[in-house]
Amino acid sequence: MFYTPQSGHGLPHNPFNAMVSPRPIGWISTRGADRHDNLAPYSFFNAVAYVPPQVMFASTSAKPDRDGTKDSVAQIRETGVFCVNVVEYAAREVMNASSRTFPRDIDEFAAVGIPKAECETIDCPRVDGAPANLECRLTQIVQLPGKANFLVLGEVTGFHIRDDCLKDGRFDVTLYQPVSRLGYRDFARVTEVFEMIRPDDL
Repeated sequence: MFYTPQSGHGLPHNPFNAMVSPRPIGWISTRGADRHDNLAPYSFFNAVAYVPPQVMFASTSAKPDRDGTKDSVAQIRETGVFCVNVVEYAAREVMNASSRTFPRDIDEFAAVGIPKAECETIDCPRVDGAPANLECRLTQIVQLPGKANFLVLGEVTGFHIRDDCLKDGRFDVTLYQPVSRLGYRDFARVTEVFEMIRPDDL
């Protein structure tokens, strides 16, 4: 089949939701200028550069108690910092629970029962005990076409790595099984990996 966004796909569910998959989940923690903490998962997330290390996530809807966006973007606008918390399979249920739309003054860490710790390089909470936490300073927020679509870019200023996720000098994803989004209500976890030698490495 072929379709354009304007003409529509005619299917019961939007296939675009599942075409770009698996997508890593950025579990984004923030703190507002009013000192209220927030935690929410975003599946439009990825790393975008090595030197300096940089990441991005996109927010694509709005809350009625925020000015045309969600709590995460609103608080990052205020403070200029955020933390990316890596989601492991063992945390899948609490991660999903934190996606609920809470009022702006509700701390998802407390509401869902997620352990919290302070970041080292920024004034922001992080998920205590996550496989990894990436402390980030905002570099820019880009408003994308469409209603309430925002791309948030940040430079990583500090990394936390849980000791049991390191093996033979590598951050080994099989030790914690990261969760990814496949589209619709479908998710996956990494349970095995394979290695390929890139042509330029030969």
